[in-house]
Amino acid sequence: MEIRDSVLIAQDRETVWRALNDVEVLRRSIPGCDTLEQTSPENMTATVTLKVGPIKAKFAGEVTLSEINAPESYRLSGEGKGGIAGFAKGSARVRLEAQGADATLLHYDVTADVGGKIAQLGARLLDSTARKLSKQFFEDFSAAVCADAAAEALS
Repeated sequence: MEIRDSVLIAQDRETVWRALNDVEVLRRSIPGCDTLEQTSPENMTATVTLKVGPIKAKFAGEVTLSEINAPESYRLSGEGKGGIAGFAKGSARVRLEAQGADATLLHYDVTADVGGKIAQLGARLLDSTARKLSKQFFEDFSAAVCADAAAEALS
């Protein structure tokens, strides 16, 4: 499945780039994220609990950053295993485009694949769930970036 969209974030590109590389901001933004730990500058491990239709599972996996072109773009690739529920793997290409001095348009192209019990749920349910989770991540990410920037400005 593929998802392509953009979101406007009311912060400059450097601020958004720093947040895209901040493990705490990412942890707060990923739906169902239980843990997210950086193991190297380009690698993280995560546990995420998700409900897809009638199946609820905890996934453990790894995320790798590649094709890094700071502060403009990178690719995130990851794979998670959820026991008998199955697996999920995918990648996202993220690109930042400055919109004046105080806003950034974040473009994302996501590809994902699932297997196991989750794959048996049907393409429509999986597609709508993936779109919902992607939208939720980028909305939460935008809110976190703006809240962190406002808190920093007050201190």
